Amino acid sequence: MPYLTSTGTARRTGAAEQLGFGVPGYAHPLLAPAEWAELARPGTPLHWAVLNIDNGPGTRPDPHCLEAAGRLRNARERAVHGEEALDPVRASAGRLLGRIDLAHGDRPLDEVIADARSFLDWYRVDGFYLDRCPAGRPGLPAVRRLTSTLAVLLADSGSARGGGHLVLGHDTHPYPGYAEAADQLVTFRGPWTDYRWSQVAEWTAAYPPGRFAHFVHGVPRTHLEEAMRVARWQGAGTIFFTDRTGEADPVSRRGQTDPFATLPRYWDEIVSRIGPGISE
Repeated sequence: MPYLTSTGTARRTGAAEQLGFGVPGYAHPLLAPAEWAELARPGTPLHWAVLNIDNGPGTRPDPHCLEAAGRLRNARERAVHGEEALDPVRASAGRLLGRIDLAHGDRPLDEVIADARSFLDWYRVDGFYLDRCPAGRPGLPAVRRLTSTLAVLLADSGSARGGGHLVLGHDTHPYPGYAEAADQLVTFRGPWTDYRWSQVAEWTAAYPPGRFAHFVHGVPRTHLEEAMRVARWQGAGTIFFTDRTGEADPVSRRGQTDPFATLPRYWDEIVSRIGPGISE
Protein backbone atom coordinates (compact mmCIF):
# COMPACT_ATOMS: atom_id res chain seq x y z
CA MET A 1 0.00 0.00 0.00
CA PRO A 2 2.06 2.96 -1.27
CA TYR A 3 0.36 5.52 0.93
CA LEU A 4 1.78 4.07 4.15
CA THR A 5 4.77 5.67 5.80
CA SER A 6 7.98 3.83 5.09
CA THR A 7 8.20 2.84 8.77
CA GLY A 8 4.78 1.24 8.55
CA THR A 9 3.35 3.48 11.26
CA ALA A 10 -0.45 3.70 11.14
CA ARG A 11 -1.57 7.30 11.48
CA ARG A 12 -5.33 6.99 11.35
CA THR A 13 -7.50 9.74 12.73
CA GLY A 14 -9.87 8.61 15.43
CA ALA A 15 -13.30 9.78 16.50
CA ALA A 16 -11.79 12.76 18.29
CA GLU A 17 -9.81 13.72 15.18
CA GLN A 18 -12.40 13.55 12.44
CA LEU A 19 -11.85 14.72 8.92
CA GLY A 20 -13.29 18.07 7.95
CA PHE A 21 -13.45 20.19 4.83
CA GLY A 22 -11.04 22.85 3.70
CA VAL A 23 -12.42 24.61 0.62
CA PRO A 24 -9.55 25.91 -1.56
CA GLY A 25 -11.73 28.57 -3.14
CA TYR A 26 -15.16 28.45 -4.72
CA ALA A 27 -16.04 30.65 -7.66
CA HIS A 28 -17.46 34.13 -7.04
CA PRO A 29 -20.75 34.00 -5.08
CA LEU A 30 -22.65 35.21 -8.16
CA LEU A 31 -21.33 32.23 -10.16
CA ALA A 32 -21.48 29.67 -7.35
CA PRO A 33 -24.41 30.61 -5.08
CA ALA A 34 -25.20 26.97 -4.19
CA GLU A 35 -21.60 26.34 -3.14
CA TRP A 36 -21.47 29.33 -0.79
CA ALA A 37 -24.88 28.49 0.63
CA GLU A 38 -23.71 24.97 1.48
CA LEU A 39 -20.84 26.33 3.55
CA ALA A 40 -23.32 28.01 5.89
CA ARG A 41 -25.65 25.01 6.15
CA PRO A 42 -25.94 23.76 9.76
CA GLY A 43 -23.96 20.61 10.41
CA THR A 44 -21.47 20.94 7.56
CA PRO A 45 -18.06 19.76 8.89
CA LEU A 46 -16.22 22.80 7.57
CA HIS A 47 -12.79 23.68 8.92
CA TRP A 48 -12.26 26.68 6.67
CA ALA A 49 -13.04 28.17 3.27
CA VAL A 50 -10.88 30.42 1.11
CA LEU A 51 -12.15 33.74 -0.22
CA ASN A 52 -10.51 34.86 -3.47
CA ILE A 53 -12.03 37.85 -5.27
CA ASP A 54 -9.50 38.74 -7.97
CA ASN A 55 -6.32 36.80 -7.29
CA GLY A 56 -6.56 38.29 -3.82
CA PRO A 57 -8.88 40.84 -2.15
CA GLY A 58 -9.47 42.92 -5.28
CA THR A 59 -9.30 46.71 -5.42
CA ARG A 60 -12.47 47.48 -3.46
CA PRO A 61 -15.01 45.65 -1.29
CA ASP A 62 -17.28 43.35 -3.30
CA PRO A 63 -20.88 43.46 -1.97
CA HIS A 64 -21.61 39.87 -2.98
CA CYS A 65 -18.49 38.61 -1.22
CA LEU A 66 -19.31 40.72 1.81
CA GLU A 67 -22.70 39.04 1.99
CA ALA A 68 -21.23 35.54 1.63
CA ALA A 69 -18.62 36.27 4.28
CA GLY A 70 -21.29 37.55 6.64
CA ARG A 71 -23.44 34.44 6.18
CA LEU A 72 -20.52 32.16 6.96
CA ARG A 73 -19.58 34.21 10.01
CA ASN A 74 -23.16 34.16 11.31
CA ALA A 75 -23.42 30.39 10.73
CA ARG A 76 -20.36 29.79 12.85
CA GLU A 77 -21.64 32.03 15.62
CA ARG A 78 -24.90 30.07 15.67
CA ALA A 79 -22.98 26.79 15.81
CA VAL A 80 -20.81 27.93 18.70
CA HIS A 81 -23.38 29.88 20.72
CA GLY A 82 -26.69 28.48 19.50
CA GLU A 83 -29.17 26.62 21.65
CA GLU A 84 -28.40 23.28 19.99
CA ALA A 85 -24.80 22.36 20.69
CA LEU A 86 -22.96 20.68 17.80
CA ASP A 87 -20.06 18.26 18.05
CA PRO A 88 -16.67 19.96 18.70
CA VAL A 89 -15.39 19.45 15.13
CA ARG A 90 -18.30 21.35 13.62
CA ALA A 91 -18.79 23.96 16.32
CA SER A 92 -15.17 25.10 16.09
CA ALA A 93 -15.19 25.31 12.31
CA GLY A 94 -16.26 27.68 9.58
CA ARG A 95 -13.28 30.02 9.39
CA LEU A 96 -12.98 32.32 6.39
CA LEU A 97 -9.44 32.70 5.02
CA GLY A 98 -8.27 35.36 2.60
CA ARG A 99 -6.28 33.98 -0.33
CA ILE A 100 -2.89 35.63 -0.82
CA ASP A 101 -0.64 34.63 -3.70
CA LEU A 102 3.03 34.38 -2.68
CA ALA A 103 4.12 33.56 -6.26
CA HIS A 104 6.63 31.03 -4.88
CA GLY A 105 8.31 33.78 -2.88
CA ASP A 106 8.62 36.36 -5.67
CA ARG A 107 6.07 38.91 -4.41
CA PRO A 108 7.35 41.91 -2.41
CA LEU A 109 6.46 41.82 1.28
CA ASP A 110 4.67 45.17 1.17
CA GLU A 111 2.27 43.88 -1.52
CA VAL A 112 1.46 40.80 0.53
CA ILE A 113 0.82 42.84 3.67
CA ALA A 114 -1.38 45.26 1.71
CA ASP A 115 -3.52 42.31 0.55
CA ALA A 116 -3.77 41.05 4.11
CA ARG A 117 -4.90 44.43 5.43
CA SER A 118 -7.57 44.69 2.73
CA PHE A 119 -8.94 41.26 3.60
CA LEU A 120 -9.07 42.19 7.27
CA ASP A 121 -10.57 45.65 6.77
CA TRP A 122 -13.22 44.64 4.22
CA TYR A 123 -14.12 41.02 4.97
CA ARG A 124 -13.04 40.48 8.59
CA VAL A 125 -11.32 37.23 7.65
CA ASP A 126 -10.21 34.74 10.30
CA GLY A 127 -6.85 34.07 8.71
CA PHE A 128 -5.00 33.63 5.44
CA TYR A 129 -4.37 30.96 2.83
CA LEU A 130 -0.89 31.62 1.44
CA ASP A 131 -1.09 30.10 -2.02
CA ARG A 132 1.93 29.10 -4.11
CA CYS A 133 4.04 29.14 -0.96
CA PRO A 134 7.73 28.24 -1.34
CA ALA A 135 8.55 24.70 -0.26
CA GLY A 136 12.35 24.62 -0.22
CA ARG A 137 14.66 25.38 2.67
CA PRO A 138 15.96 28.71 1.21
CA GLY A 139 12.46 30.22 1.29
CA LEU A 140 11.74 29.32 4.91
CA PRO A 141 13.20 32.41 6.68
CA ALA A 142 11.12 34.82 4.56
CA VAL A 143 7.95 32.77 5.11
CA ARG A 144 8.59 32.71 8.85
CA ARG A 145 8.93 36.50 8.91
CA LEU A 146 5.75 36.84 6.89
CA THR A 147 3.65 34.51 9.04
CA SER A 148 4.89 36.23 12.21
CA THR A 149 3.80 39.57 10.77
CA LEU A 150 0.42 38.21 9.70
CA ALA A 151 -0.15 36.71 13.15
CA VAL A 152 0.35 40.16 14.68
CA LEU A 153 -2.05 41.74 12.17
CA LEU A 154 -4.68 39.13 12.97
CA ALA A 155 -4.27 39.63 16.69
CA ASP A 156 -4.46 43.43 16.37
CA SER A 157 -7.50 43.35 14.07
CA GLY A 158 -9.75 41.72 16.64
CA SER A 159 -11.82 40.19 13.82
CA ALA A 160 -10.14 36.79 13.80
CA ARG A 161 -11.77 34.30 16.12
CA GLY A 162 -9.41 32.11 18.13
CA GLY A 163 -6.34 34.17 17.26
CA GLY A 164 -6.42 33.63 13.50
CA HIS A 165 -5.45 30.74 11.25
CA LEU A 166 -2.64 30.49 8.72
CA VAL A 167 -2.42 27.84 5.99
CA LEU A 168 0.58 27.39 3.69
CA GLY A 169 -0.36 26.21 0.21
CA HIS A 170 2.73 24.24 -0.81
CA ASP A 171 0.68 21.52 -2.56
CA THR A 172 3.54 19.09 -1.83
CA HIS A 173 5.62 18.05 1.17
CA PRO A 174 7.87 21.03 1.95
CA TYR A 175 11.07 21.27 3.96
CA PRO A 176 10.10 20.15 7.51
CA GLY A 177 10.76 23.54 9.10
CA TYR A 178 7.64 25.00 7.49
CA ALA A 179 5.50 23.00 9.91
CA GLU A 180 6.50 25.46 12.64
CA ALA A 181 5.65 28.52 10.55
CA ALA A 182 1.87 28.12 10.28
CA ASP A 183 -1.16 26.28 11.62
CA GLN A 184 -1.57 23.98 8.61
CA LEU A 185 0.27 22.90 5.48
CA VAL A 186 -1.31 21.74 2.22
CA THR A 187 0.91 18.76 1.40
CA PHE A 188 -1.05 17.39 -1.56
CA ARG A 189 -3.05 19.02 -4.33
CA GLY A 190 -3.65 17.07 -7.50
CA PRO A 191 -5.49 14.23 -9.24
CA TRP A 192 -6.75 11.00 -7.70
CA THR A 193 -4.57 9.00 -10.09
CA ASP A 194 -1.52 10.41 -8.26
CA TYR A 195 -3.03 10.54 -4.78
CA ARG A 196 -3.99 6.88 -4.52
CA TRP A 197 -0.33 5.89 -4.98
CA SER A 198 1.21 8.80 -3.07
CA GLN A 199 3.60 8.47 -0.15
CA VAL A 200 3.80 10.60 2.94
CA ALA A 201 7.02 12.26 4.12
CA GLU A 202 8.37 10.56 7.24
CA TRP A 203 8.78 13.82 9.18
CA THR A 204 5.01 14.41 9.19
CA ALA A 205 4.57 11.56 11.69
CA ALA A 206 5.79 13.94 14.43
CA TYR A 207 2.71 16.15 14.00
CA PRO A 208 -0.99 15.61 14.65
CA PRO A 209 -3.36 15.09 11.68
CA GLY A 210 -4.84 18.55 12.06
CA ARG A 211 -1.64 20.08 10.71
CA PHE A 212 -2.08 18.82 7.13
CA ALA A 213 -4.60 19.31 4.31
CA HIS A 214 -5.11 17.39 1.05
CA PHE A 215 -7.04 18.56 -2.03
CA VAL A 216 -7.80 15.83 -4.56
CA HIS A 217 -9.76 16.09 -7.80
CA GLY A 218 -11.07 13.39 -10.11
CA VAL A 219 -12.02 11.07 -7.22
CA PRO A 220 -14.74 8.66 -8.42
CA ARG A 221 -17.70 8.14 -6.11
CA THR A 222 -16.78 4.45 -5.87
CA HIS A 223 -13.36 5.37 -4.45
CA LEU A 224 -14.44 7.84 -1.76
CA GLU A 225 -13.83 5.39 1.07
CA GLU A 226 -10.38 4.58 -0.27
CA ALA A 227 -9.55 8.28 -0.62
CA MET A 228 -10.54 8.95 2.99
CA ARG A 229 -8.47 5.95 4.09
CA VAL A 230 -5.42 7.43 2.30
CA ALA A 231 -5.99 10.78 4.03
CA ARG A 232 -6.25 9.19 7.46
CA TRP A 233 -3.20 6.99 6.90
CA GLN A 234 -1.17 10.01 5.80
CA GLY A 235 -2.30 12.16 8.71
CA ALA A 236 -4.43 14.72 6.87
CA GLY A 237 -7.18 16.18 9.04
CA THR A 238 -8.54 18.62 6.45
CA ILE A 239 -9.60 17.49 2.97
CA PHE A 240 -11.51 18.43 -0.15
CA PHE A 241 -12.32 15.57 -2.52
CA THR A 242 -14.22 16.09 -5.75
CA ASP A 243 -15.15 14.13 -8.84
CA ARG A 244 -14.62 17.26 -10.94
CA THR A 245 -11.51 17.17 -13.11
CA GLY A 246 -11.24 20.67 -14.55
CA GLU A 247 -11.30 19.25 -18.07
CA ALA A 248 -13.31 20.84 -20.85
CA ASP A 249 -17.06 20.23 -20.68
CA PRO A 250 -17.91 17.81 -23.55
CA VAL A 251 -21.39 19.35 -23.93
CA SER A 252 -20.69 23.08 -23.78
CA ARG A 253 -17.10 22.61 -24.99
CA ARG A 254 -15.96 25.28 -22.59
CA GLY A 255 -12.32 25.34 -21.63
CA GLN A 256 -10.69 24.02 -18.49
CA THR A 257 -11.93 25.27 -15.15
CA ASP A 258 -10.74 24.94 -11.55
CA PRO A 259 -11.97 21.52 -10.37
CA PHE A 260 -12.34 22.89 -6.84
CA ALA A 261 -14.51 25.86 -7.83
CA THR A 262 -17.79 23.94 -7.61
CA LEU A 263 -19.37 21.27 -5.43
CA PRO A 264 -18.60 17.62 -6.15
CA ARG A 265 -21.60 15.72 -7.48
CA TYR A 266 -21.54 13.54 -4.36
CA TRP A 267 -21.41 16.43 -1.87
CA ASP A 268 -24.25 15.17 0.34
CA GLU A 269 -22.74 11.70 0.46
CA ILE A 270 -19.27 12.84 1.49
CA VAL A 271 -20.75 15.18 4.11
CA SER A 272 -22.59 12.22 5.64
CA ARG A 273 -19.47 10.03 5.49
CA ILE A 274 -17.42 12.60 7.39
CA GLY A 275 -20.16 13.13 9.98
CA PRO A 276 -20.14 11.93 13.60
CA GLY A 277 -19.11 8.36 14.16
CA ILE A 278 -16.94 8.05 11.04
CA SER A 279 -13.67 6.38 11.96
CA GLU A 280 -11.40 3.58 10.86
